[in-house]
Amino acid sequence: MSGTIRHELNVPAEAQGQRVDLFVGERLSLSRNRLKALFEAEAVRVDGRKVKKGASLTAGQTVVVDLQDAPSGAVADAGVPLAILYEDDALLAVDKPAGVPTQPIDPGETGTVANALVARQPELAAVGDDPREAGLCHRLDVETSGVLLAAKTKDAWKAMRAAFSEPGGVDKRYLALVRGPLADEGEIDLPLVHAGDHVRPALEGEEARPARSSFRVLKRKGVVSLVEVRLFTGVLHQVRAHLSAIGAPIVGDTRYGGRAAEGLSRFFLHAASLEFEHPVSRRLVRVESPLPAELKAVAASLL
Repeated sequence: MSGTIRHELNVPAEAQGQRVDLFVGERLSLSRNRLKALFEAEAVRVDGRKVKKGASLTAGQTVVVDLQDAPSGAVADAGVPLAILYEDDALLAVDKPAGVPTQPIDPGETGTVANALVARQPELAAVGDDPREAGLCHRLDVETSGVLLAAKTKDAWKAMRAAFSEPGGVDKRYLALVRGPLADEGEIDLPLVHAGDHVRPALEGEEARPARSSFRVLKRKGVVSLVEVRLFTGVLHQVRAHLSAIGAPIVGDTRYGGRAAEGLSRFFLHAASLEFEHPVSRRLVRVESPLPAELKAVAASLL
């Protein structure tokens, strides 16, 4: 069942003279279509009065926005900022920050990328099989940053989910800083099995998920290397488990044998790019995410 969430926004001095629709859109990470619908429904008030979207704001005013929550159990949460890397009528790619979950585990949970997507575009709740997914086509670990792709339509979602499920259907590239002896490049074809909250290489005769990766060293100093990893499959924690298995665990990834590093609050893994055939236009699309400042600084100190 859908409901209404009320947001009260105080206008700071730096927003003096700003249009109310632009102010609301920036503060709540809303799309143009969502903003247009809000003003048409008279769901935005300034100091208790109805306003038009082009009205100018004065510092100290209070803007009240009544947002309709998305249907089917999805919860809108505009508290997670969304950095848009790519958008068209069928797809939306965001730059996921480290420390933010991809989607809720339990109904009613907030604080995830999926919640923020639903806050921006409520219709995304109806795109996938689970309304909590908000049209997301894949997932990233909580502490992994980088490119995360969502679909805006059911057909686009089905097509992209199929592409992600097919080995090599989407070109997925990660950047990882590792510590350990490593060849300049190589391939890792090592099936993985789930073991509680992590994965491990399969033992002989065990039922396991196929997992294939390749890597190449971009820069190295001693036993520390910055590597680009390409995933051909999509097993949970695949990059982390594969690099650990060949004796080069990711810096900061203590669960998989990595050592902590000064200035690093998480493990050094970033989803740097996705490349795929667009489900509608059939053209090749490449979406890239720059390395976050924290990871740049750590790499510069160790390499």
